Amino acid sequence: MTHILLTGIATLDIINQLDHYPAENSETRALKQFIRNGGNAANSATVLQQLGINAHLLAKRADDSNARLVYSLLEERQIDTTLCPVQKQSKTPTSYITLNEQNGSRSIVHYRDLDELQASDFTKLDLFPYDWLHFEARDCTQLHQMLKYTKTFNKPISIELEKNRAYIDNIMPYADVLFISKPFAKSRGFTNASDCLQHFAKSYNNKIITCTWGEQGAWAYANATIIHQNAFTLQNPVDTLGAGDTFNAGFIFSLVKKNMARQNNIKQALNFACRLAANKCQQNGFDQLIIPSSSIPENQTNFPD
Repeated sequence: MTHILLTGIATLDIINQLDHYPAENSETRALKQFIRNGGNAANSATVLQQLGINAHLLAKRADDSNARLVYSLLEERQIDTTLCPVQKQSKTPTSYITLNEQNGSRSIVHYRDLDELQASDFTKLDLFPYDWLHFEARDCTQLHQMLKYTKTFNKPISIELEKNRAYIDNIMPYADVLFISKPFAKSRGFTNASDCLQHFAKSYNNKIITCTWGEQGAWAYANATIIHQNAFTLQNPVDTLGAGDTFNAGFIFSLVKKNMARQNNIKQALNFACRLAANKCQQNGFDQLIIPSSSIPENQTNFPD
């Protein structure tokens, strides 16, 4: 079985589903409430596990009751969390999420009282058992040291660029695959994904780079070519939370299973990842995710950020 190590964050998500987004200084009754584990790396691990990958999560862990809940949920999904270092007298990062039933959009208030993962937690690991290593770009000074260590093992590396963080440019050269989010691209002044990819391809022409752009779909750069995948129609958008994490997991899965240097495989990976993310948006949470078949239709129009 393929083993993938995902380094990043695990959170407690408290999700209130409303029939409309509330006005400021108002009182609104939630239609439903969900409490589940979240965090980019943890979400991607949950998706990869359903795709038949043995997912291992490396995240700083608090020592409170919420951590016991979060990690028990992850372990129920057969995600290996044995590498996660525990920080004493800390609190689990918690996201308070408002989910708008009308269109599936989500707004997040995040609180954390937990240190970021340190390079010293990572560089003592034996990375030989893993077939792929995926990283959230969080504390980029620490991540830079982790990536230097990772390179000595000659393993494929992917990095998610979700937000524009200090020193983030220092870590980009280490990736084989860069996942660029729409918010990150916009923070760098880009108004569309194609321009964003053309810019980064000038510096990293030997890498695979993706960029998702909401209802316009997703783009990928590889082998001096930019490929566009139209978005899939959402018949009933329910929950867009974690759509990007699902896309990343689907793309990684496709590349792990195929020779990622071939152009046609990049196109297939982009197609599969978009379809998988669209399926996720039409259900609550990640469990029992509908996995796209190898035969994928071409009628796509809407894809979430």
